[in-house]
Amino acid sequence: MSGIASSSSPRRRLEDLAGRARHVITSSPSRFAIVVFAMLILIFTVLLGLPISSASGEFTDLSDALFTAVSTICVTGLTTVDMATHWSPFGHVLVFIGVNVGALGVLTLASLMGMLISKRLGLRAKLMAAGDTNPLRAHGGVVNESQTVRLGEVGQLLMTVAISTLVIEGVLAVLLYPALVMAEVDPIAALWEAPYYAAMSFTNTGFAPNAGGVAAFEHDYLVLTLLMAGVFLGSIGFPVIYTLAKHVWHVKKWSLHSKLTIVTTVLLFFMGAAVFVILEYNNPKTFGSMDAVDTTFQAFFLSAMTRSGGFNVIDMSDLNGSSLLAASMLMFVGGGSASTAGGIKVTTLAVLAIAVWSEAKGRQSVEAFGRRIPSDVQRVALSVVAWGATIVALSTIVIAQITKDDMSHVLFDVISAFATVGLSTGLTESLPDSGAYVMAATIFMGRVGTVTLAAAVAATSTTQYYSLPVERPIVG
Repeated sequence: MSGIASSSSPRRRLEDLAGRARHVITSSPSRFAIVVFAMLILIFTVLLGLPISSASGEFTDLSDALFTAVSTICVTGLTTVDMATHWSPFGHVLVFIGVNVGALGVLTLASLMGMLISKRLGLRAKLMAAGDTNPLRAHGGVVNESQTVRLGEVGQLLMTVAISTLVIEGVLAVLLYPALVMAEVDPIAALWEAPYYAAMSFTNTGFAPNAGGVAAFEHDYLVLTLLMAGVFLGSIGFPVIYTLAKHVWHVKKWSLHSKLTIVTTVLLFFMGAAVFVILEYNNPKTFGSMDAVDTTFQAFFLSAMTRSGGFNVIDMSDLNGSSLLAASMLMFVGGGSASTAGGIKVTTLAVLAIAVWSEAKGRQSVEAFGRRIPSDVQRVALSVVAWGATIVALSTIVIAQITKDDMSHVLFDVISAFATVGLSTGLTESLPDSGAYVMAATIFMGRVGTVTLAAAVAATSTTQYYSLPVERPIVG
């Protein structure tokens, strides 16, 4: 009997340990996302490291395989190898699949699979899926039905995510094929490059399958415009696409989130282009050698890509230091919430800007488009910015110490990694293994960290039945 007890006791302990681990992971959508993202990165690291994945038929170094896996799953676009020549057709297919999986979002993907299996979503699954659309929901506590997507609409939103991804990438591929052929790309090669570029633009990744990348189409406005369109649609976010699909001609029915996202995105797009024209018009390495039309178009293209697109016609290292700083600011902001873009998100910037404006005007509440923005949303926005700035600062210090490179180049590449943009001054490709691991960690924290922090901050909102005495410290 003692033998049976002793043999069952370790088994019981293992079962209890597994049960606790399962509870910790599944009780919070944010923790679940981190675990699944990490598992996907591990799987793709192994697959990309195999000889079948490389063009040379040899094993890929662990640091290169891991970095590419992180950059793929986190839809970043930075790379330590030449994507066009290093990978075999099998490796390119892995990257193509990885960016689409990463772009959908782990919670959305898991919910979609569950819905297809069970034909419906339970409350927990709806809360998890809603966490992808709004971090304030991800703690699974009290749900405010005035937020971005109501729980009753989650199933519709998930279908919108799946359908819009398939349709948008499909349409882009169909339009890109003749454009690539007219750009003198081999018709057979274009059959692969068209859907590849479509996926990389909509997911805001920025990988290119051809030698030379997008620079090969620097004078082809049609190809570049289609890529910009794909980046824009991917960066506004699935909740905005869902709102536009339902109320495209009824602006009054748009949610506050959709209005803030679209208005801020358009403003940054035009302001970014104007800044780049002003700062680069006399730089002979960039816009100084172009006419007015080329300069204007390339300024808009650069503005769009620094928001999270990752494609570049101009060598980033040729930009003036002032332009690199402006581009870094645009990258740090990124795209829309619950989108394929990275950064702190345009709605975060909009909420903080409106809060500052309201404070300057002496208003008691923060309001926009006839709606009041509650203090908990402002608190999450401030936390996300602080989290992002901390990650960027620490990573910049570490990589600058490792590489001893120019600080403007280090800062640019670190922000590009954090915001999952994919633009580089050339620093990332030359990183030693230690620097590559730090940059990969920056990408991972930038992709899942802000959402996780937002959910954690939201989860700490508790009811307090008393208030402490007020005392005002000196600020500023």
